[in-house]
Amino acid sequence: ITSLKDQLIQAQHAQTPAIQKRYNDVMERWQKLLNDSEGRKQRLLRLQDKYRQIEDLYLTFAKKASAFNSWFENAEEDLTDTVRCNSVEEIKYLRENHDQFKASLSAAQADFNQLAALDKQIQGFQVGTNPYTWFTMEALEDTWKNLQRIIKERDVELSREQQRQEENDQLRKQFAQAANAFHTWLTETRAAMMEGSGTLEDQLEATKQKAAEVRSQKGQLKKIEDLGAAMEERLILDNRYTEHSTVGLAQQWDQLDQLGMRMQHNLEQQIQARNRSGVSEDALREFSMMFKHFDKDKSGKLDHQEFKSCLRALGYDLPVVEEGQVDPEFQAILDMVDPNRDGHVSLQEYMAFMISRETENVQSSSDVEQAFRALTSGDKPYITAQELYANLTKEQADYCIARMRPYIDKSGRPVPDSYDFVDFTQSMFIN
Repeated sequence: ITSLKDQLIQAQHAQTPAIQKRYNDVMERWQKLLNDSEGRKQRLLRLQDKYRQIEDLYLTFAKKASAFNSWFENAEEDLTDTVRCNSVEEIKYLRENHDQFKASLSAAQADFNQLAALDKQIQGFQVGTNPYTWFTMEALEDTWKNLQRIIKERDVELSREQQRQEENDQLRKQFAQAANAFHTWLTETRAAMMEGSGTLEDQLEATKQKAAEVRSQKGQLKKIEDLGAAMEERLILDNRYTEHSTVGLAQQWDQLDQLGMRMQHNLEQQIQARNRSGVSEDALREFSMMFKHFDKDKSGKLDHQEFKSCLRALGYDLPVVEEGQVDPEFQAILDMVDPNRDGHVSLQEYMAFMISRETENVQSSSDVEQAFRALTSGDKPYITAQELYANLTKEQADYCIARMRPYIDKSGRPVPDSYDFVDFTQSMFIN
């Protein structure tokens, strides 16, 4: 167009002014078009930069919002987990972790503030919804407020659980103190019962007193049982302060009560055996002391091996057999003392056996009369003190003289220094 315009003007075209004006109008419009095009280009470039910035803000917000929400969900799961501890140490550990979590909230607060700043930038562009996430700042603000509420609830729950565990621990200590003291008393009382001394009558009286003391302690056992019930009600399943349980202590108390009754009965049997059969108190004391020596655990019972060792210590000639082999002689003894083979021989069973062995050769009053007749010179119905001391031990002779009546002949006259062994024998067997 410029070239044609120049040619026409050089040719001095008649309409040169009009051509020049027309050309100038076209060039002006062309320049305006170029300027408008450049202006639009610059505006589009600026808009492109703007949307690129918005895109970056959208992506950054979406990533941070997703990470923040994941952190919140994990925190919410931990904070709403049921608090159930079994010791003071466990609740202290939970509280320490909770305090550490609260201390770390400053980092979460910084992340939340960054999200708020990003959202403010995005809102400044007056654009629509973020296409890369469904999280909005309003939703995140609700999440943050919810977190603060959960933290406060967790504080209250942990505080309540700590109080509960401290009360539980106090209850454990109360139970342990009572249980340990009661067990010590049980052990000492059992040992005192088993270590009786003095005459049989003294031992019987001491045993009766101990038995009464055992029954008087039933109230203390009830206190321990009440404490145990309180622990069960609070679901306390362990107690590091004691190894004893309510059931175990109740069983031990019952065993001690039964032991007291058995020992009373046994001592009464020993006194009866001494008075009626003539078994010496020294012999009975030796039997009892030997039993207690082998009753290492003070249970009032001997197992079969302890019983066998006890018999050997008392002079029984029991053969030594190989392991796994049967000793017929010992088995015959067990048939008498442990016929049901419960594996143990009680003090009562043991003493009954020993007394029976001491008197097993005496089957009837006539046997005893014949034995006394054999000690006299001639076939006399009485025996003298000299004959008794000459043929019996001093203790046995003293026993007989203390219990035999002076002999009175058929005319009703007493015979000096003579004793009626027939009457003594008959009265002993009748009793």
